[in-house]
Amino acid sequence: MKIMHYIGLDIHKKTISFCLKLADGTKVSEGKIVANRASLDRWMAGLSQPWMAAMEATMFTSWIYDHLKAHGEVKVANPCMLKAIAASKRKNDQIDAAKIADLLRANLLPECYMAPTAIRESRRTLRYRNLLVKQMTMTKNKVSGMLMECGIEYNKEKLHQKKYFRQLLDSAECLPESLPPLLRLSRTMVDSFSKMEKQLVRSLEKEPALQERVERLMTIPGVGPITALSWALETGEIARFHNYKQAVSYCGLCGAEISSAGKQQRTPISKQRNKQLQSVLIEAAKLAPRFNPELAVLHAQVLKKGNHNQATLAVARKLVAWLLAVDRRTTGFIRKETTTTPQAA
Repeated sequence: MKIMHYIGLDIHKKTISFCLKLADGTKVSEGKIVANRASLDRWMAGLSQPWMAAMEATMFTSWIYDHLKAHGEVKVANPCMLKAIAASKRKNDQIDAAKIADLLRANLLPECYMAPTAIRESRRTLRYRNLLVKQMTMTKNKVSGMLMECGIEYNKEKLHQKKYFRQLLDSAECLPESLPPLLRLSRTMVDSFSKMEKQLVRSLEKEPALQERVERLMTIPGVGPITALSWALETGEIARFHNYKQAVSYCGLCGAEISSAGKQQRTPISKQRNKQLQSVLIEAAKLAPRFNPELAVLHAQVLKKGNHNQATLAVARKLVAWLLAVDRRTTGFIRKETTTTPQAA
């Protein structure tokens, strides 16, 4: 009978610390290797089969996970839960690798979801697009700030239109000598960011694996291409959500719960969430009531009881419910028809 070997990996930019243990906790070997594919291949060649490895989720996890998965079973641990379980006074790379190996062999590893490679590749493109949008917004705000610093009046709604921007530079009075070059440079940056952003979105919309799914999600009134792409790529495989509450929690649209001694307390919006998806859904919830009468009614009802933030959260949660339902089936969004029963004479 072959004995399973459990491997804990502590990953860093330049090195990977490992600890190999048996099911009874016997330490077989431990050490450190260079964090590159050639070193991993040489290290795996000396491992006894079968083996199972685990590592903490970091920015370096993805390529190591893909490289190891072809040779054995690999699991990724949730870093937040791992800190709570394996908190220790003494900490170093070898101890961390040994603790991960212990959690793995005892089946106590707080495993987190790893999306398929194709989804992670597309998600990288989407997040780069989000970065471009942030930089473009920062540049636009900087242009407004420079004009206000110099006391230049401008039309806020037309400022970033090419024709108006050009007229503003030609006709504005009391412009300092240093300002026009900076404004022209900022305008060039905004145009470049805009072109790159549109190119990335078009490339994602043309992907065959996403096209049908995104088109189905866009049948929901108030859901556009960015919201649909963000939902599809950030959630990954929709079957991993067993119910609506899990999806809402993942999107960061609810608070954490603290219960002790019969007392229950709900905190504000939790920081443990997918912040990319949370931002997109909040922005979509602000605009969706304009295009969807049902969401407009929901927003108005909650607004009477609370404030604008609570109303926006209610709309965002409703969008999550619709996105989850449409994503689970093969048909698009079906609007409920309200039927009125005739009153008795």
